[in-house]
Amino acid sequence: MKKKLRIVELFAGVGGFRLGLEAASNDKCKYETVWANQWEPSTVRQHAADIYVARFGQKCFSGRDIEKVIEDDFESIPDHDLLVGGFPCQDYSVASTLKRSHGLIGKKGVLFWSIYTILKRKGENAPDYLFLENVDRLLKSPAKQRGKDFAVMLASLSDLGYAIEWRVVNAADYGFPQRRRRVFIMGYKKGTKLYEKISKQADKSKWLTKYGVLADAFPVEEQVTNLKEVQLEGTAAEITDHFSEHHPGASPFENGGVMIDRVVTTGKLSHVYEGKRTLLGDVILDEKEVPEEFFIPEDKLPAWTYLKGGKREERKTATGHVYYFSEGPIAFPDPLDRPSRTIITGEGGVGASRFKHVVKTPTGRYRRLTPLELERLDMFPDNHTKLDGVSDGKRAFIMGNALVVGAIQKVGESLARLA
Repeated sequence: MKKKLRIVELFAGVGGFRLGLEAASNDKCKYETVWANQWEPSTVRQHAADIYVARFGQKCFSGRDIEKVIEDDFESIPDHDLLVGGFPCQDYSVASTLKRSHGLIGKKGVLFWSIYTILKRKGENAPDYLFLENVDRLLKSPAKQRGKDFAVMLASLSDLGYAIEWRVVNAADYGFPQRRRRVFIMGYKKGTKLYEKISKQADKSKWLTKYGVLADAFPVEEQVTNLKEVQLEGTAAEITDHFSEHHPGASPFENGGVMIDRVVTTGKLSHVYEGKRTLLGDVILDEKEVPEEFFIPEDKLPAWTYLKGGKREERKTATGHVYYFSEGPIAFPDPLDRPSRTIITGEGGVGASRFKHVVKTPTGRYRRLTPLELERLDMFPDNHTKLDGVSDGKRAFIMGNALVVGAIQKVGESLARLA
């Protein structure tokens, strides 16, 4: 009998989880999205929501603030088997300064508690599986209590009856076209086959390297370095207040780990991959297909060259303090024989930038990447974000916030196989 996993997709963006998981469906398991929510605060035009509806339809879609849905329309969230979401990460992102990185107390970070509340209120009908995604800095947040936020998350999910495994995955390490590092967090409710397998696994490091869903999706070396066990004791408030006393300095959480009954086993894992690789040069358009506005005028090249280059400069603060600013060079143009660098939300626009991608064409001209090429680097269908009223800059912004669809598909295939 074919198994069906009903999906609720939170913080859906333009549907990366949906695309990846539905592509992972096979003869034995079908992923079906039964409800999705996307709402961006402080934005009049909800571009991502508009694109989502244009691609997947209005049925089963909510464009309201998820916190308000939970508060006054909770029954509209259907029962489901798998809850997924790339919960907003601005409070953990390396793009934020340490001073502005507020972790779980930030306006974006609190949205983790929307996930928690849904699971808690669903009770016995809570989903069997969780699949969450975030920037890898989550494991080290906040700056003054490294790892505290993740510890609170793990303890909270454990108290709801979930075993958790996580892995930091660089998509390019597994043949995908973009160097994009994200932490994937999987949850298995007590009573599921995967929960029972973890509970019976005496050597938890074997779950990280051989038996886990993430090890199946993204193979690693058998050897685990810096392996350790971490006990999560106390309430969420007590963990918050005393975490740094037990774990001063660096975060105790490595790039892979598993937790059951508040006992964490974590260690540093090294990827293994010998398959096909997709490179930046494999996804770019022919020069003749690129609109002229994406080419950099010759008189603007010096500004790009300066920003991309290494430098050590004397600078002065508003108070007159003199200091030296230094940074290393970034490849200019971007090499076509490697995976691309990480797409950022500021990828769009004609202005010179240190971080935007620039490629050199066969005729020797320099140009920025088009929205279609950015979609390909995230492994979305061509022109997935193309919609009337959505500018090229906004399309680039959306892809900077998106995930690599192929990586989601890999996890979906492994979950379908092992669940």
